[in-house]
Amino acid sequence: MTTTKQTAALPRRRLGTQGPQVSAIGLGCMGMSDFYGPRDDAQSLAVLHHALDIGLNFFDTADMYGVGRNEQLISQVLAKRRSEVVIATKFGNVRAPDGTPLGIDGSAAYVRKACDASLQRLGVEQIDLYYQHRVDKKVPIEETVGAMAELVKAGKVKHLGLSEASAATIRRAAAVHPIAAVQTEYSLWSRDVEDEVLPTCRELGIALVPYSPLGRGFLTGAIRSTDQLAADDWRRANPRFQAGNLDANLALANALGMLARDHGHTPAQLALAWLLDQGDDIVPIPGTRSSTRLDENAAATRITLDPALREQLMAVLAEHPVSGTRYPEAAMANVNV
Repeated sequence: MTTTKQTAALPRRRLGTQGPQVSAIGLGCMGMSDFYGPRDDAQSLAVLHHALDIGLNFFDTADMYGVGRNEQLISQVLAKRRSEVVIATKFGNVRAPDGTPLGIDGSAAYVRKACDASLQRLGVEQIDLYYQHRVDKKVPIEETVGAMAELVKAGKVKHLGLSEASAATIRRAAAVHPIAAVQTEYSLWSRDVEDEVLPTCRELGIALVPYSPLGRGFLTGAIRSTDQLAADDWRRANPRFQAGNLDANLALANALGMLARDHGHTPAQLALAWLLDQGDDIVPIPGTRSSTRLDENAAATRITLDPALREQLMAVLAEHPVSGTRYPEAAMANVNV
Protein backbone atom coordinates (compact mmCIF):
# COMPACT_ATOMS: atom_id res chain seq x y z
CA MET A 1 0.00 0.00 0.00
CA THR A 2 1.20 3.48 -0.81
CA THR A 3 1.83 5.48 2.37
CA THR A 4 2.19 9.13 3.25
CA LYS A 5 4.15 10.91 5.96
CA GLN A 6 2.56 13.38 8.32
CA THR A 7 5.51 15.68 7.76
CA ALA A 8 5.03 15.76 3.99
CA ALA A 9 2.91 18.61 2.70
CA LEU A 10 0.06 17.48 0.49
CA PRO A 11 0.00 19.00 -2.99
CA ARG A 12 -2.35 21.95 -3.48
CA ARG A 13 -4.92 22.78 -6.12
CA ARG A 14 -6.85 25.98 -6.69
CA LEU A 15 -10.63 26.14 -6.63
CA GLY A 16 -11.49 28.08 -9.76
CA THR A 17 -9.41 30.83 -11.27
CA GLN A 18 -9.52 33.05 -8.18
CA GLY A 19 -10.53 30.65 -5.42
CA PRO A 20 -8.52 29.36 -2.46
CA GLN A 21 -5.62 26.94 -2.59
CA VAL A 22 -6.68 23.65 -1.00
CA SER A 23 -5.15 20.24 -0.49
CA ALA A 24 -5.56 18.08 -3.60
CA ILE A 25 -7.83 15.81 -1.57
CA GLY A 26 -10.34 17.21 0.90
CA LEU A 27 -12.43 15.64 3.65
CA GLY A 28 -16.16 15.08 3.34
CA CYS A 29 -17.57 15.34 6.84
CA MET A 30 -21.19 14.24 6.37
CA GLY A 31 -20.71 10.72 7.67
CA MET A 32 -19.33 12.00 10.94
CA SER A 33 -22.80 13.14 11.97
CA ASP A 34 -25.44 11.51 9.76
CA PHE A 35 -26.56 8.90 7.23
CA TYR A 36 -23.83 6.29 7.79
CA GLY A 37 -24.75 4.89 11.20
CA PRO A 38 -23.98 6.00 14.80
CA ARG A 39 -21.69 8.96 15.28
CA ASP A 40 -18.67 9.24 17.56
CA ASP A 41 -17.80 12.90 17.99
CA ALA A 42 -14.56 12.28 19.89
CA GLN A 43 -13.26 10.00 17.14
CA SER A 44 -14.36 12.43 14.44
CA LEU A 45 -12.61 15.33 16.13
CA ALA A 46 -9.43 13.29 16.25
CA VAL A 47 -9.73 12.66 12.49
CA LEU A 48 -10.32 16.36 11.79
CA HIS A 49 -7.23 17.37 13.74
CA HIS A 50 -5.19 14.61 12.12
CA ALA A 51 -6.25 15.89 8.71
CA LEU A 52 -4.78 19.29 9.48
CA ASP A 53 -1.66 17.67 10.92
CA ILE A 54 -0.93 15.96 7.57
CA GLY A 55 -1.74 19.06 5.52
CA LEU A 56 -5.29 18.21 4.45
CA ASN A 57 -7.00 21.58 4.88
CA PHE A 58 -10.28 21.38 2.91
CA PHE A 59 -13.31 20.42 5.03
CA ASP A 60 -16.75 19.96 3.47
CA THR A 61 -19.98 20.13 5.48
CA ALA A 62 -23.58 21.32 5.09
CA ASP A 63 -26.28 22.71 7.33
CA MET A 64 -28.41 19.58 6.77
CA TYR A 65 -25.76 17.11 7.99
CA GLY A 66 -27.02 16.06 11.38
CA VAL A 67 -29.41 19.03 11.17
CA GLY A 68 -26.58 21.41 12.07
CA ARG A 69 -24.64 19.06 14.32
CA ASN A 70 -21.88 18.54 11.76
CA GLU A 71 -21.18 22.26 11.54
CA GLN A 72 -21.14 22.42 15.34
CA LEU A 73 -18.69 19.52 15.45
CA ILE A 74 -16.31 21.23 13.04
CA SER A 75 -16.62 24.47 15.00
CA GLN A 76 -14.64 22.83 17.80
CA VAL A 77 -11.68 22.48 15.43
CA LEU A 78 -12.17 25.92 13.87
CA ALA A 79 -12.10 27.51 17.31
CA LYS A 80 -8.50 26.36 17.70
CA ARG A 81 -7.17 26.15 14.13
CA ARG A 82 -9.28 28.48 11.96
CA SER A 83 -6.34 29.76 9.90
CA GLU A 84 -5.46 26.22 8.79
CA VAL A 85 -8.89 25.36 7.38
CA VAL A 86 -10.67 26.14 4.14
CA ILE A 87 -14.26 25.50 5.23
CA ALA A 88 -17.04 24.78 2.76
CA THR A 89 -20.68 24.45 3.74
CA LYS A 90 -24.00 24.31 1.92
CA PHE A 91 -27.61 25.42 2.17
CA GLY A 92 -30.83 24.57 0.40
CA ASN A 93 -31.81 21.10 1.62
CA VAL A 94 -34.23 21.96 4.41
CA ARG A 95 -34.86 19.57 7.29
CA ALA A 96 -37.04 19.75 10.38
CA PRO A 97 -35.32 19.54 13.79
CA ASP A 98 -36.06 15.81 13.86
CA GLY A 99 -34.40 15.36 10.47
CA THR A 100 -37.55 15.10 8.37
CA PRO A 101 -36.88 16.46 4.84
CA LEU A 102 -38.89 19.61 4.12
CA GLY A 103 -37.82 20.26 0.53
CA ILE A 104 -35.43 22.60 -1.25
CA ASP A 105 -35.35 26.37 -0.71
CA GLY A 106 -33.30 28.70 -2.89
CA SER A 107 -35.18 31.91 -2.13
CA ALA A 108 -33.19 35.04 -1.35
CA ALA A 109 -34.64 35.26 2.14
CA TYR A 110 -33.66 31.68 2.91
CA VAL A 111 -30.14 32.16 1.54
CA ARG A 112 -29.58 34.98 4.02
CA LYS A 113 -31.18 33.10 6.91
CA ALA A 114 -29.26 29.89 6.24
CA CYS A 115 -25.92 31.67 5.97
CA ASP A 116 -26.34 33.46 9.29
CA ALA A 117 -27.26 30.18 10.96
CA SER A 118 -24.23 28.39 9.51
CA LEU A 119 -21.90 31.20 10.57
CA GLN A 120 -23.22 30.89 14.10
CA ARG A 121 -22.91 27.11 14.26
CA LEU A 122 -19.41 27.16 12.74
CA GLY A 123 -18.35 29.98 15.02
CA VAL A 124 -16.70 31.93 12.21
CA GLU A 125 -17.09 35.37 10.69
CA GLN A 126 -16.72 34.20 7.11
CA ILE A 127 -17.38 31.00 5.15
CA ASP A 128 -14.65 30.23 2.63
CA LEU A 129 -16.87 28.44 0.10
CA TYR A 130 -20.68 28.54 0.21
CA TYR A 131 -22.60 26.12 -1.98
CA GLN A 132 -26.21 25.86 -2.98
CA HIS A 133 -26.71 22.21 -2.02
CA ARG A 134 -29.49 21.50 -4.52
CA VAL A 135 -30.99 23.75 -7.17
CA ASP A 136 -34.48 24.97 -6.33
CA LYS A 137 -36.63 24.45 -9.42
CA LYS A 138 -39.15 26.99 -8.09
CA VAL A 139 -36.65 29.84 -7.88
CA PRO A 140 -34.62 31.25 -10.79
CA ILE A 141 -30.94 30.51 -10.27
CA GLU A 142 -30.27 34.21 -10.87
CA GLU A 143 -32.24 35.07 -7.73
CA THR A 144 -30.45 32.50 -5.61
CA VAL A 145 -26.94 33.37 -6.80
CA GLY A 146 -27.78 37.06 -6.60
CA ALA A 147 -28.54 36.62 -2.90
CA MET A 148 -25.36 34.59 -2.47
CA ALA A 149 -23.39 37.39 -4.17
CA GLU A 150 -24.78 39.82 -1.60
CA LEU A 151 -23.25 37.62 1.10
CA VAL A 152 -19.87 38.06 -0.59
CA LYS A 153 -20.33 41.83 -0.63
CA ALA A 154 -21.26 41.72 3.06
CA GLY A 155 -18.08 39.80 3.88
CA LYS A 156 -19.93 36.75 5.17
CA VAL A 157 -18.76 34.49 2.32
CA LYS A 158 -15.56 34.46 0.25
CA HIS A 159 -16.43 32.23 -2.70
CA LEU A 160 -19.56 30.68 -4.19
CA GLY A 161 -20.33 27.17 -5.37
CA LEU A 162 -23.12 25.01 -6.71
CA SER A 163 -23.91 21.35 -6.11
CA GLU A 164 -25.61 18.96 -8.54
CA ALA A 165 -26.31 21.76 -11.02
CA SER A 166 -26.67 21.14 -14.75
CA ALA A 167 -24.38 22.73 -17.33
CA ALA A 168 -27.10 25.21 -18.30
CA THR A 169 -27.67 26.23 -14.67
CA ILE A 170 -23.93 26.65 -14.12
CA ARG A 171 -23.73 29.02 -17.08
CA ARG A 172 -26.63 31.12 -15.83
CA ALA A 173 -25.19 31.25 -12.33
CA ALA A 174 -21.71 32.23 -13.52
CA ALA A 175 -23.25 35.13 -15.45
CA VAL A 176 -24.44 36.58 -12.12
CA HIS A 177 -21.31 36.02 -10.02
CA PRO A 178 -18.06 34.01 -10.40
CA ILE A 179 -18.46 30.39 -9.30
CA ALA A 180 -15.36 28.84 -7.73
CA ALA A 181 -16.48 25.22 -7.58
CA VAL A 182 -19.21 22.81 -8.59
CA GLN A 183 -19.74 19.78 -6.40
CA THR A 184 -21.22 16.60 -7.81
CA GLU A 185 -20.87 12.86 -7.54
CA TYR A 186 -17.95 11.66 -9.65
CA SER A 187 -16.04 8.41 -9.41
CA LEU A 188 -15.14 5.30 -11.37
CA TRP A 189 -18.79 4.27 -11.14
CA SER A 190 -20.44 7.70 -11.61
CA ARG A 191 -19.09 9.41 -14.73
CA ASP A 192 -22.08 11.23 -16.23
CA VAL A 193 -20.50 14.54 -15.21
CA GLU A 194 -18.00 14.06 -18.04
CA ASP A 195 -20.69 14.62 -20.68
CA GLU A 196 -21.59 18.28 -20.07
CA VAL A 197 -20.87 19.51 -16.54
CA LEU A 198 -17.10 18.99 -16.48
CA PRO A 199 -16.51 20.55 -19.94
CA THR A 200 -18.66 23.53 -18.92
CA CYS A 201 -16.73 23.99 -15.68
CA ARG A 202 -13.47 23.94 -17.58
CA GLU A 203 -14.72 26.45 -20.11
CA LEU A 204 -15.71 28.81 -17.29
CA GLY A 205 -12.67 28.24 -15.06
CA ILE A 206 -14.61 26.42 -12.31
CA ALA A 207 -13.15 23.62 -10.20
CA LEU A 208 -14.98 20.31 -9.84
CA VAL A 209 -15.29 18.84 -6.34
CA PRO A 210 -16.35 15.18 -6.56
CA TYR A 211 -18.24 13.84 -3.57
CA SER A 212 -18.56 10.09 -2.96
CA PRO A 213 -15.37 9.52 -4.98
CA LEU A 214 -15.17 5.99 -3.55
CA GLY A 215 -18.72 5.07 -4.50
CA ARG A 216 -20.00 5.62 -0.94
CA GLY A 217 -17.33 3.20 0.24
CA PHE A 218 -18.29 0.43 -2.17
CA LEU A 219 -15.26 0.80 -4.44
CA THR A 220 -12.96 0.05 -1.51
CA GLY A 221 -14.15 -3.55 -1.60
CA ALA A 222 -14.99 -3.49 2.09
CA ILE A 223 -18.77 -3.64 1.63
CA ARG A 224 -19.96 -7.06 0.47
CA SER A 225 -23.54 -6.94 1.73
CA THR A 226 -25.98 -4.43 3.19
CA ASP A 227 -25.97 -6.66 6.28
CA GLN A 228 -22.66 -4.99 7.12
CA LEU A 229 -24.35 -1.58 7.32
CA ALA A 230 -26.01 -0.07 10.37
CA ALA A 231 -29.79 -0.33 10.47
CA ASP A 232 -30.16 3.41 9.83
CA ASP A 233 -27.45 3.59 7.13
CA TRP A 234 -29.13 5.22 4.13
CA ARG A 235 -27.10 3.12 1.70
CA ARG A 236 -29.52 0.28 2.43
CA ALA A 237 -31.99 2.21 0.23
CA ASN A 238 -29.47 3.08 -2.48
CA PRO A 239 -30.22 1.22 -5.75
CA ARG A 240 -26.57 0.28 -6.31
CA PHE A 241 -26.51 -1.58 -3.00
CA GLN A 242 -29.74 -3.47 -3.70
CA ALA A 243 -29.87 -7.20 -4.40
CA GLY A 244 -30.71 -6.72 -8.08
CA ASN A 245 -27.57 -4.64 -8.66
CA LEU A 246 -25.24 -5.75 -5.91
CA ASP A 247 -23.67 -8.77 -7.62
CA ALA A 248 -22.80 -6.81 -10.77
CA ASN A 249 -21.26 -4.02 -8.72
CA LEU A 250 -19.32 -6.48 -6.58
CA ALA A 251 -17.72 -7.77 -9.77
CA LEU A 252 -16.54 -4.23 -10.51
CA ALA A 253 -15.20 -3.76 -6.98
CA ASN A 254 -13.42 -7.12 -7.13
CA ALA A 255 -11.76 -6.32 -10.46
CA LEU A 256 -10.70 -2.88 -9.22
CA GLY A 257 -9.26 -4.47 -6.08
CA MET A 258 -7.21 -6.98 -8.06
CA LEU A 259 -5.83 -4.28 -10.34
CA ALA A 260 -4.94 -2.04 -7.40
CA ARG A 261 -3.14 -4.80 -5.55
CA ASP A 262 -1.21 -5.76 -8.68
CA HIS A 263 0.20 -2.22 -8.69
CA GLY A 264 0.86 -1.96 -4.96
CA HIS A 265 -2.08 0.27 -4.06
CA THR A 266 -5.35 -0.13 -2.21
CA PRO A 267 -8.59 0.07 -4.22
CA ALA A 268 -9.39 3.41 -2.57
CA GLN A 269 -6.03 4.85 -3.55
CA LEU A 270 -6.38 3.73 -7.15
CA ALA A 271 -9.92 5.16 -7.40
CA LEU A 272 -8.78 8.50 -5.98
CA ALA A 273 -5.61 8.58 -8.08
CA TRP A 274 -7.74 8.09 -11.19
CA LEU A 275 -9.89 11.08 -10.26
CA LEU A 276 -6.86 13.25 -9.54
CA ASP A 277 -5.43 12.17 -12.89
CA GLN A 278 -8.45 13.64 -14.70
CA GLY A 279 -7.13 17.19 -14.21
CA ASP A 280 -5.65 19.67 -11.76
CA ASP A 281 -9.06 21.32 -11.47
CA ILE A 282 -10.52 18.29 -9.66
CA VAL A 283 -10.49 18.02 -5.85
CA PRO A 284 -12.22 14.90 -4.50
CA ILE A 285 -13.58 14.90 -0.95
CA PRO A 286 -13.75 11.32 0.35
CA GLY A 287 -15.33 10.97 3.75
CA THR A 288 -13.96 8.88 6.59
CA ARG A 289 -14.17 8.51 10.36
CA SER A 290 -10.77 6.82 10.59
CA SER A 291 -7.33 8.44 10.74
CA THR A 292 -5.85 5.31 9.16
CA ARG A 293 -8.20 5.60 6.19
CA LEU A 294 -7.46 9.32 6.02
CA ASP A 295 -3.76 8.58 5.61
CA GLU A 296 -4.58 5.94 3.01
CA ASN A 297 -6.66 8.40 1.00
CA ALA A 298 -4.10 11.19 1.27
CA ALA A 299 -1.43 8.86 -0.10
CA ALA A 300 -3.31 8.76 -3.40
CA THR A 301 -1.88 12.21 -4.14
CA ARG A 302 1.54 10.54 -4.50
CA ILE A 303 0.42 8.08 -7.18
CA THR A 304 1.12 8.72 -10.86
CA LEU A 305 -0.90 6.68 -13.32
CA ASP A 306 1.01 5.48 -16.37
CA PRO A 307 -0.75 4.98 -19.74
CA ALA A 308 -0.87 1.20 -19.30
CA LEU A 309 -2.65 1.45 -15.95
CA ARG A 310 -5.11 3.98 -17.36
CA GLU A 311 -5.96 1.54 -20.14
CA GLN A 312 -6.36 -1.30 -17.66
CA LEU A 313 -8.77 0.78 -15.58
CA MET A 314 -10.88 1.61 -18.61
CA ALA A 315 -10.95 -2.07 -19.56
CA VAL A 316 -12.24 -2.94 -16.08
CA LEU A 317 -15.01 -0.38 -16.39
CA ALA A 318 -15.95 -1.60 -19.85
CA GLU A 319 -16.13 -5.20 -18.67
CA HIS A 320 -18.02 -4.39 -15.46
CA PRO A 321 -20.50 -1.55 -16.06
CA VAL A 322 -22.15 -0.16 -12.95
CA SER A 323 -25.66 -1.38 -12.22
CA GLY A 324 -28.35 0.88 -10.74
CA THR A 325 -28.90 4.63 -10.45
CA ARG A 326 -26.87 6.61 -7.93
CA TYR A 327 -29.95 7.70 -5.96
CA PRO A 328 -33.51 6.41 -5.57
CA GLU A 329 -35.91 7.78 -8.17
CA ALA A 330 -37.25 10.68 -6.09
CA ALA A 331 -33.76 11.96 -5.25
CA MET A 332 -32.57 11.57 -8.85
CA ALA A 333 -35.09 14.26 -9.78
CA ASN A 334 -33.00 16.77 -7.82
CA VAL A 335 -29.58 16.12 -9.38
CA ASN A 336 -28.17 17.75 -12.52
CA VAL A 337 -30.91 20.40 -12.38
